[in-house]
Amino acid sequence: MRIRATVAAVTGALALSAFAVPAAQAAEPKVPADIAAASKVVHSDSDSDSGRSAFAAAAADGTPYAMNATFSSVKINNGKNIAVGTTNLVKVPVSFKLTHGADVDIHAADFFAGVELYRGASFQDSIFFFDSNDASCTDSSATVANCKATVEIDPFALLNEDAGSWKAAGFAVAFNGEDPENPNLDNVGVAVTDPTNSFKLQRYSKLTVNASPEPVKKGKTITVTGKLSRANWDDNKYHGYTNQSVKLQFRKKNSNTYTTVKTIKSNSTGELKTTVKASTDGYFRYSFAGTTTTPAVNAAGDFVDVR
Repeated sequence: MRIRATVAAVTGALALSAFAVPAAQAAEPKVPADIAAASKVVHSDSDSDSGRSAFAAAAADGTPYAMNATFSSVKINNGKNIAVGTTNLVKVPVSFKLTHGADVDIHAADFFAGVELYRGASFQDSIFFFDSNDASCTDSSATVANCKATVEIDPFALLNEDAGSWKAAGFAVAFNGEDPENPNLDNVGVAVTDPTNSFKLQRYSKLTVNASPEPVKKGKTITVTGKLSRANWDDNKYHGYTNQSVKLQFRKKNSNTYTTVKTIKSNSTGELKTTVKASTDGYFRYSFAGTTTTPAVNAAGDFVDVR
């Protein structure tokens, strides 16, 4: 089983340098290289025991001042929960409105703005997190901009304990000519809006169905089997989701609507099995409503020819 390191990681080129850790400790917070220095600064006053504290510890002395900038209209993954499987990197789109003072130059080369997705009580007291890349912003007025960024979620950085409720926060940093790698923080502006959103980070689910025999005589028994499984982030494999209520549904051949026939539960390995009487041509499927940690999923319908 993987264990979680207490040092935040920088993705990209820096990940191969001082921030590299043994593979057994690869599950750790992720900060894109283009926003790494800003992330250090914005977390420099964290009291948390999470990975962010060790990451921020490298920041210079001093205290950043409160910058006149706020985040609003923040949208995460187009308003949907985020489902992550076992291998594929999930790129989560984020967008927001950034309102700032006239003295804040958001287009300066050393100004950075982004969104952090985190699990925990607050931005400064999180358990685990992912930062977006530096946002691309387009002015809608002299003091308002519409911005877009992407958060990359790597399933190899997750553990099963991470599934469930998460939050988002917006953060911005203006270095104002200071060296981002060794700034005098007294000259650096920081703005944080927390929280901006809440959502679910979920373990991707799969559902199968097989109705047999095919074809079948009217009035005879049809056996419908299947399996409900979900991503396991501890070993990056799919395992059966046990003891879950799943609906068996049917739609007639020329219909677009499924109706529920019965509800059964998955067994100790996630397997599903039940029987029904053959009545008319149509499609059987299993349907799972989802849980806090696992998204809803429908199996593709399996056609049965009744003769």
